Amino acid sequence: MVDRARLEIVLARVVAGVDDPGAGIHGPGSAAWQVEHDGVIFLGGGRAALLQLAHPYVAYGVHQHSKTRDDMIGRFKRTFDNVFAMSFGTLADALTAARRVHNIHVRITGQLGDDCGAFAPGARYHANDVDALRWVWATLVDTVVVVYQRIAGPLSPSLREAYYRASWTFARLFGLDDEELPPTWDAFAAYVARTVASPVLTVTAPAREMAGFLFGGRLGPATRLVTAALLPESIRDQFGLRYGVVERAGFAATVAGVRALRRTTPAAAWDLPAYRDAQRRLAGLPPSAWTRWLEQRFFALAGRSAAAPRRRAG
Repeated sequence: MVDRARLEIVLARVVAGVDDPGAGIHGPGSAAWQVEHDGVIFLGGGRAALLQLAHPYVAYGVHQHSKTRDDMIGRFKRTFDNVFAMSFGTLADALTAARRVHNIHVRITGQLGDDCGAFAPGARYHANDVDALRWVWATLVDTVVVVYQRIAGPLSPSLREAYYRASWTFARLFGLDDEELPPTWDAFAAYVARTVASPVLTVTAPAREMAGFLFGGRLGPATRLVTAALLPESIRDQFGLRYGVVERAGFAATVAGVRALRRTTPAAAWDLPAYRDAQRRLAGLPPSAWTRWLEQRFFALAGRSAAAPRRRAG
């Protein structure tokens, strides 16, 4: 378990490894910024979410503690405010976000149901469990690489390895020690494959309910299509997502359309707003009103993939 004392020990290592606190944990020229600045990676949002929900600890934690169904856009925004602060903020921003996420996770604990594969019925779960945190981190790193290579283009082995090593610093913000992480990209890929093939990932009733909610909005069918295409087959099947001839053709057309759009628009048009603001900060400029507007539109668009919030009684 990652308790507060352990978190602070690991965060001290993060601080010791940062040369420029104003640039944050990665900074210009890093493999992390080179890959993660590209907004195309958010096409993998559904993939990462379902891979996380396939872990019973995550599914039951969301089911029993999250208000996502009542405030999808707000929940989405809060999540990525923390992620962006960690990836593109100053060192102080990253540390504040790390402690905030940890404090939220401290309260997320409960009992599993009787449909949890490798876990005994009624077993206790905790969001700050090391294995669960490692899996959530892994889904984000793996999804970035999968989406980038499937849609934006191939990553060289050297850049992919450098990106993976940079992701260790991100993992430390959750209190994970380096020795708890696979040492190379190949070892990491093997860990992901083993976990996907194991009963640790078992799609429970809460996971299926949340997946239905995430794809229940006007843009849900498009998000479901892309997610089905990007998920490992075994997880896709457990969630009951179709991926036959029609869906394969639809995904191929989607990829072709995105690639054509990328060829006819400036590369900077695909930069994430948080990345643009980080560049402005390092140039001594304030955040841009334009990037704030873009970010708000992005969150609103993402929210349209999900079902409408539940009405409160009374």
